[in-house]
Amino acid sequence: MTDQAPILKAEYIVKTVERLRARIGERFPESGLSDVAADLADTARATAARIEELSQPNYLLRALALLAIAVGLVAQVYFAEIIDWSRVLKNADPVGLTQGLDAIVNLLILAFGAIWFVLTLEQRLKRRRILARLYELRAFAHVVDMHQLTKDPTVVLSESKPTESSPERRMTEFELSRYLDYCAEMLALIAKLAALYGGRTRDRDVMLAVTEIEELTSDLGRKIWQKIMILSDLDEGHVAKNR
Repeated sequence: MTDQAPILKAEYIVKTVERLRARIGERFPESGLSDVAADLADTARATAARIEELSQPNYLLRALALLAIAVGLVAQVYFAEIIDWSRVLKNADPVGLTQGLDAIVNLLILAFGAIWFVLTLEQRLKRRRILARLYELRAFAHVVDMHQLTKDPTVVLSESKPTESSPERRMTEFELSRYLDYCAEMLALIAKLAALYGGRTRDRDVMLAVTEIEELTSDLGRKIWQKIMILSDLDEGHVAKNR
């Protein structure tokens, strides 16, 4: 046994997304959902590449950070050495000495603040990139939800007459069940792609964004499974009625 915690493998998620794209394309060719699945496959491949890139350290930024810190420390040491402290202490009155010390403390605080800014620059740039990609995944989830929004299971087995504004419904019961199931799978995979970003950082903002996407896809998926259950119940009732 190993103590290492299991992690998501980007290549496995990409393969699953591509297989789902093929399944949707074969079942519903030239459909809007097929186009969304193709876009999601492209996003999954791009996500895998970005995850690999984000896991690598940015040596240029780190070198610039070390250079900035070194320059700052050298400058502080230099100014500390050229000041005649014995003369300052001898001629300064208590009020002036207090003001001077206060100014020095403020300069040190600003210097350490600048050092902290430089040290966290790489992390903040990566956070910005990740949050932008997570926003795209959130938008994907809403697009999938829009495709299943008009898929009403109660209409499939009913003989109600549609109105002029009713959406076109040509699916059989089996096709509608598969369509809804594909939507639920896509939402689950969107959550997995978001989790890939969360697995590469412990940044609080990123983790919150990943959690929000997981909750969003879970809520949307729950609505889809409710439709699937309704479709199953209606089918059982329809079969029992025709016996």
